[in-house]
Amino acid sequence: MNSARQELDAPTKLVGFVVGIAFLFLAALFVGDKIGPDAQATPAASHTGHDAHDEPAAPAAVPAGLQATQDGYTLELDRSVVESGPEVPVTFTISEPDGSALTDYDVMHTEELHLIVVRRDLMDFQHVHPTRDASGTWSTALDLTRPGPYRLFADFTPTGGENITLGAELTVPGDYRPEPLSAQPPSTPNVTSRVDGYTVTLAGAVTAGENSTVSLTIDQNGREVTDLEPYLGAYGHLVALRADDLAYLHVHPEDGPPGPTVDFTVDAPTAGTYALYLDFQHQGVVHTAEFTIEAQEGGA
Repeated sequence: MNSARQELDAPTKLVGFVVGIAFLFLAALFVGDKIGPDAQATPAASHTGHDAHDEPAAPAAVPAGLQATQDGYTLELDRSVVESGPEVPVTFTISEPDGSALTDYDVMHTEELHLIVVRRDLMDFQHVHPTRDASGTWSTALDLTRPGPYRLFADFTPTGGENITLGAELTVPGDYRPEPLSAQPPSTPNVTSRVDGYTVTLAGAVTAGENSTVSLTIDQNGREVTDLEPYLGAYGHLVALRADDLAYLHVHPEDGPPGPTVDFTVDAPTAGTYALYLDFQHQGVVHTAEFTIEAQEGGA
């Protein structure tokens, strides 16, 4: 009895299977006609002039100082929260890709490592050179009398490697009241900064995506300073930070006489507001002049 039923059911199941396959095929054709091409094929078709097997475009490079880790190197603060004070001890290490502390550095601008410290509102700028012990730990003291969030930038070159700038956050608890920046428009021909009896005038517009030359002229009590002293291997050292995210720009001095004018090449990645800090040395003392500028769009 069961055997006969199986013989009768077999053809019926086969017919049902074929009908089901036909139905699915017709449904697929209908859906494909309504939806259009396969989503997987669309990106390949959009790359005009390129084969579908081309490698995807490389991601845009992240500006310097926005990462604590780059190329396997990591900036590690011993403490990320410290109490306020005029000489707060800060220690940190730079770890190598294998996790060990980096101890071999190339000398750059007369130092193995430059530490730039600035409060998040771009006030309280400091440029210091920590000392390193044999284990690879760096130590310095910072003026952190004003509370708020600070950004630290370690600018260094591993021996035989490429220059790297890593960033880290340091918090000083307290009543943080950010101060606004007042940037000069790109059309302003000269911007001035006064510090310790010196007047520093910045001339030259900065254009995004281009190597822009800015000139800084220094005078003291109305007289041009023509006897600047070398500082970090040049007659001035300029740091530039993008205001919206504190991206760190590498700025290079151009060869020239010891004043009254020092030229720098600035490469701003985007248009927007930038803070510039010029360190210069005269009569044995280092002074810092501060500027806020607007970089204009390229091709303007």
